[in-house]
Amino acid sequence: MPYKSEIAPLLIVIRLEEYNYPAATAIAAIMLALSFVMLLVVNLVQTWSRKRYG
Repeated sequence: MPYKSEIAPLLIVIRLEEYNYPAATAIAAIMLALSFVMLLVVNLVQTWSRKRYG
């Protein structure tokens, strides 16, 4: 199902094959930022849990 079930790495490769480097870079940067945000949230939840439950 084109454009409905594509994952981010596939979208990046498609953009690179189309020589659309800015779009590929934007997708990669967004994915990188989201992964850092998720790591931060997990870290904050662990810290909060340790403080609350010892």
